[in-house]
Amino acid sequence: MAKVNRQNLSSQVYSILKEMIVNHRFHPGVRLNIEQLTKKIGVSRTPVWEAVQRLIQEGLLKSIPNRGVFMSELTPQMAIELYTVRGVLEGLAARLAAQNMDDKTIDKMNKSMKEQYKVIQRDDLIGYSRLSFDFHAMVIDLCGNQILKEMLELIRNKMRPITMHIKPIFPKLYHDHLDILEAMRTRNPDKAESAFRDHNRQMIEQIMKSMVTDSWKEADEGGVARYKGKKIVTIAKAF
Repeated sequence: MAKVNRQNLSSQVYSILKEMIVNHRFHPGVRLNIEQLTKKIGVSRTPVWEAVQRLIQEGLLKSIPNRGVFMSELTPQMAIELYTVRGVLEGLAARLAAQNMDDKTIDKMNKSMKEQYKVIQRDDLIGYSRLSFDFHAMVIDLCGNQILKEMLELIRNKMRPITMHIKPIFPKLYHDHLDILEAMRTRNPDKAESAFRDHNRQMIEQIMKSMVTDSWKEADEGGVARYKGKKIVTIAKAF
Protein backbone atom coordinates (compact mmCIF):
# COMPACT_ATOMS: atom_id res chain seq x y z
CA MET A 1 0.00 0.00 0.00
CA ALA A 2 1.40 3.40 -0.99
CA LYS A 3 2.15 5.73 1.91
CA VAL A 4 0.67 9.23 1.90
CA ASN A 5 2.33 12.63 1.97
CA ARG A 6 2.10 14.76 5.09
CA GLN A 7 -0.32 17.20 3.45
CA ASN A 8 -4.08 16.82 3.80
CA LEU A 9 -3.55 13.55 5.64
CA SER A 10 -7.14 13.11 6.71
CA SER A 11 -8.46 13.42 3.14
CA GLN A 12 -5.78 11.12 1.79
CA VAL A 13 -6.46 8.48 4.44
CA TYR A 14 -10.19 8.81 3.76
CA SER A 15 -9.58 8.14 0.05
CA ILE A 16 -7.41 5.11 0.85
CA LEU A 17 -9.97 3.59 3.22
CA LYS A 18 -12.81 4.33 0.80
CA GLU A 19 -10.92 2.56 -1.99
CA MET A 20 -10.29 -0.42 0.27
CA ILE A 21 -14.01 -0.65 0.97
CA VAL A 22 -14.84 -0.37 -2.75
CA ASN A 23 -12.34 -3.15 -3.48
CA HIS A 24 -13.93 -5.41 -0.85
CA ARG A 25 -10.90 -5.40 1.44
CA PHE A 26 -13.31 -5.39 4.38
CA HIS A 27 -16.29 -7.71 4.54
CA PRO A 28 -19.63 -6.54 6.00
CA GLY A 29 -19.59 -6.87 9.77
CA VAL A 30 -15.81 -7.23 10.10
CA ARG A 31 -13.98 -5.26 12.81
CA LEU A 32 -11.35 -2.78 11.59
CA ASN A 33 -7.97 -2.86 13.32
CA ILE A 34 -7.21 0.85 13.57
CA GLU A 35 -3.70 0.34 14.93
CA GLN A 36 -2.84 -1.97 12.04
CA LEU A 37 -4.27 0.49 9.52
CA THR A 38 -2.15 3.35 10.88
CA LYS A 39 0.98 1.24 10.40
CA LYS A 40 0.06 0.12 6.89
CA ILE A 41 -0.79 3.63 5.73
CA GLY A 42 2.14 5.18 7.57
CA VAL A 43 0.38 7.92 9.53
CA SER A 44 -0.57 8.71 13.10
CA ARG A 45 -3.91 7.68 14.59
CA THR A 46 -5.45 11.17 14.33
CA PRO A 47 -5.94 11.35 10.52
CA VAL A 48 -7.12 7.73 10.51
CA TRP A 49 -9.76 8.45 13.13
CA GLU A 50 -10.82 11.60 11.26
CA ALA A 51 -11.25 9.54 8.09
CA VAL A 52 -13.11 6.84 10.00
CA GLN A 53 -15.53 9.42 11.39
CA ARG A 54 -16.32 10.58 7.83
CA LEU A 55 -17.00 7.00 6.78
CA ILE A 56 -19.23 6.50 9.82
CA GLN A 57 -21.24 9.58 8.83
CA GLU A 58 -21.63 8.13 5.33
CA GLY A 59 -22.94 4.88 6.77
CA LEU A 60 -20.08 2.70 5.54
CA LEU A 61 -18.67 2.10 9.00
CA LYS A 62 -20.21 1.96 12.46
CA SER A 63 -18.76 2.45 15.92
CA ILE A 64 -19.89 0.16 18.73
CA PRO A 65 -18.99 1.38 22.24
CA ASN A 66 -16.42 -0.80 24.02
CA ARG A 67 -16.12 -3.01 20.95
CA GLY A 68 -14.60 -0.96 18.12
CA VAL A 69 -15.23 0.12 14.53
CA PHE A 70 -16.95 -2.28 12.14
CA MET A 71 -17.96 -2.42 8.50
CA SER A 72 -21.68 -1.74 8.25
CA GLU A 73 -24.10 -4.52 7.38
CA LEU A 74 -27.44 -4.10 5.68
CA THR A 75 -30.49 -6.23 6.29
CA PRO A 76 -32.56 -7.25 3.25
CA GLN A 77 -35.29 -4.81 4.29
CA MET A 78 -32.81 -1.91 4.42
CA ALA A 79 -31.46 -2.93 1.01
CA ILE A 80 -34.97 -2.98 -0.46
CA GLU A 81 -35.66 0.48 0.93
CA LEU A 82 -32.43 1.82 -0.57
CA TYR A 83 -33.11 0.30 -3.99
CA THR A 84 -36.68 1.66 -3.92
CA VAL A 85 -35.44 5.21 -3.38
CA ARG A 86 -32.52 4.75 -5.74
CA GLY A 87 -34.82 3.55 -8.51
CA VAL A 88 -36.80 6.78 -8.40
CA LEU A 89 -33.76 9.05 -8.20
CA GLU A 90 -31.76 7.20 -10.85
CA GLY A 91 -34.80 7.21 -13.09
CA LEU A 92 -34.96 11.00 -12.80
CA ALA A 93 -31.21 11.30 -13.35
CA ALA A 94 -31.49 9.13 -16.46
CA ARG A 95 -34.35 11.23 -17.82
CA LEU A 96 -32.25 14.38 -17.45
CA ALA A 97 -29.06 12.74 -18.72
CA ALA A 98 -30.76 11.51 -21.90
CA GLN A 99 -31.30 15.14 -22.83
CA ASN A 100 -27.66 16.02 -22.15
CA MET A 101 -26.04 12.89 -23.57
CA ASP A 102 -22.96 13.32 -25.78
CA ASP A 103 -21.16 11.01 -28.20
CA LYS A 104 -18.06 10.77 -26.01
CA THR A 105 -20.07 9.29 -23.14
CA ILE A 106 -21.87 6.92 -25.51
CA ASP A 107 -18.48 5.63 -26.65
CA LYS A 108 -17.45 5.08 -23.03
CA MET A 109 -20.69 3.24 -22.30
CA ASN A 110 -20.18 1.03 -25.36
CA LYS A 111 -16.70 0.14 -24.15
CA SER A 112 -18.06 -0.60 -20.69
CA MET A 113 -20.64 -2.99 -22.11
CA LYS A 114 -17.94 -4.96 -23.90
CA GLU A 115 -15.98 -5.24 -20.66
CA GLN A 116 -19.11 -6.19 -18.73
CA TYR A 117 -19.75 -9.03 -21.14
CA LYS A 118 -16.22 -10.37 -20.56
CA VAL A 119 -16.41 -10.32 -16.76
CA ILE A 120 -19.85 -11.93 -16.80
CA GLN A 121 -18.45 -14.77 -18.91
CA ARG A 122 -15.83 -15.25 -16.18
CA ASP A 123 -18.40 -15.00 -13.37
CA ASP A 124 -16.27 -12.16 -12.01
CA LEU A 125 -18.60 -10.57 -9.47
CA ILE A 126 -16.23 -7.90 -8.23
CA GLY A 127 -15.16 -6.99 -11.75
CA TYR A 128 -18.76 -6.65 -12.83
CA SER A 129 -19.57 -4.63 -9.74
CA ARG A 130 -16.90 -2.04 -10.53
CA LEU A 131 -17.90 -1.77 -14.18
CA SER A 132 -21.57 -1.47 -13.29
CA PHE A 133 -20.87 1.24 -10.72
CA ASP A 134 -18.91 3.24 -13.32
CA PHE A 135 -21.59 2.66 -15.97
CA HIS A 136 -24.26 4.16 -13.73
CA ALA A 137 -21.93 7.02 -12.82
CA MET A 138 -21.54 7.98 -16.49
CA VAL A 139 -25.27 8.61 -16.69
CA ILE A 140 -25.58 10.33 -13.33
CA ASP A 141 -22.70 12.68 -14.12
CA LEU A 142 -24.67 14.07 -17.08
CA CYS A 143 -27.94 14.69 -15.25
CA GLY A 144 -27.02 18.35 -14.73
CA ASN A 145 -28.55 18.50 -11.24
CA GLN A 146 -25.98 18.77 -8.47
CA ILE A 147 -28.46 18.13 -5.64
CA LEU A 148 -29.66 14.97 -7.34
CA LYS A 149 -26.07 13.80 -7.83
CA GLU A 150 -25.28 14.37 -4.16
CA MET A 151 -28.37 12.45 -3.06
CA LEU A 152 -27.49 9.51 -5.30
CA GLU A 153 -23.89 9.53 -4.10
CA LEU A 154 -25.11 9.27 -0.52
CA ILE A 155 -27.42 6.37 -1.36
CA ARG A 156 -24.80 4.53 -3.41
CA ASN A 157 -22.33 4.86 -0.53
CA LYS A 158 -24.86 3.39 1.89
CA MET A 159 -25.29 0.45 -0.47
CA ARG A 160 -21.62 -0.57 -0.57
CA PRO A 161 -21.97 -3.00 2.35
CA ILE A 162 -24.73 -4.91 0.53
CA THR A 163 -23.95 -8.55 -0.18
CA MET A 164 -26.26 -10.78 -2.17
CA HIS A 165 -26.65 -13.45 -4.84
CA ILE A 166 -26.49 -11.96 -8.35
CA LYS A 167 -25.11 -14.72 -10.57
CA PRO A 168 -28.63 -15.94 -11.42
CA ILE A 169 -29.54 -12.53 -12.83
CA PHE A 170 -26.27 -11.65 -14.59
CA PRO A 171 -27.93 -11.90 -18.05
CA LYS A 172 -30.86 -9.73 -16.92
CA LEU A 173 -28.60 -7.06 -15.47
CA TYR A 174 -26.50 -7.04 -18.63
CA HIS A 175 -29.55 -6.65 -20.87
CA ASP A 176 -30.88 -3.90 -18.60
CA HIS A 177 -27.66 -2.01 -19.26
CA LEU A 178 -28.08 -2.57 -22.99
CA ASP A 179 -31.56 -1.02 -22.73
CA ILE A 180 -30.13 1.92 -20.82
CA LEU A 181 -27.41 2.38 -23.44
CA GLU A 182 -29.97 2.31 -26.26
CA ALA A 183 -32.11 4.89 -24.46
CA MET A 184 -29.10 7.15 -24.08
CA ARG A 185 -27.98 6.61 -27.67
CA THR A 186 -31.42 7.64 -28.96
CA ARG A 187 -31.71 10.45 -26.38
CA ASN A 188 -35.06 9.05 -25.22
CA PRO A 189 -35.89 10.40 -21.71
CA ASP A 190 -38.96 8.19 -21.18
CA LYS A 191 -37.14 5.01 -22.13
CA ALA A 192 -34.11 6.00 -20.08
CA GLU A 193 -36.14 6.54 -16.92
CA SER A 194 -38.11 3.32 -17.43
CA ALA A 195 -34.94 1.29 -18.04
CA PHE A 196 -33.31 2.48 -14.84
CA ARG A 197 -36.42 1.83 -12.78
CA ASP A 198 -36.70 -1.69 -14.22
CA HIS A 199 -33.04 -2.29 -13.45
CA ASN A 200 -33.47 -1.39 -9.79
CA ARG A 201 -36.67 -3.45 -9.65
CA GLN A 202 -34.66 -6.50 -10.75
CA MET A 203 -32.36 -6.01 -7.78
CA ILE A 204 -35.28 -5.72 -5.35
CA GLU A 205 -36.80 -8.93 -6.70
CA GLN A 206 -33.46 -10.72 -6.34
CA ILE A 207 -33.07 -9.54 -2.76
CA MET A 208 -36.52 -10.91 -1.96
CA LYS A 209 -35.64 -14.24 -3.57
CA SER A 210 -32.41 -14.36 -1.57
CA MET A 211 -34.38 -13.77 1.62
CA VAL A 212 -36.65 -16.72 0.90
CA THR A 213 -33.76 -18.98 -0.19
CA ASP A 214 -31.70 -18.16 2.89
CA SER A 215 -34.72 -18.66 5.15
CA TRP A 216 -35.17 -22.22 3.84
CA LYS A 217 -31.46 -22.91 4.30
CA GLU A 218 -31.75 -21.81 7.88
CA ALA A 219 -34.86 -23.93 8.37
CA ASP A 220 -33.00 -26.99 7.08
CA GLU A 221 -30.11 -26.40 9.47
CA GLY A 222 -31.91 -25.14 12.56
CA GLY A 223 -35.50 -26.27 12.20
CA VAL A 224 -36.93 -22.73 12.18
CA ALA A 225 -37.51 -20.67 9.03
CA ARG A 226 -36.50 -17.10 9.89
CA TYR A 227 -35.51 -14.38 7.44
CA LYS A 228 -36.96 -11.08 8.60
CA GLY A 229 -34.01 -8.87 9.47
CA LYS A 230 -31.56 -11.59 8.46
CA LYS A 231 -28.43 -10.33 6.73
CA ILE A 232 -27.71 -11.45 3.18
CA VAL A 233 -24.65 -13.63 3.12
CA THR A 234 -23.05 -14.02 -0.27
CA ILE A 235 -21.56 -11.27 -2.47
CA ALA A 236 -21.91 -8.14 -4.55
CA LYS A 237 -22.12 -4.39 -4.20
CA ALA A 238 -24.08 -1.35 -5.24
CA PHE A 239 -25.03 -1.94 -8.86
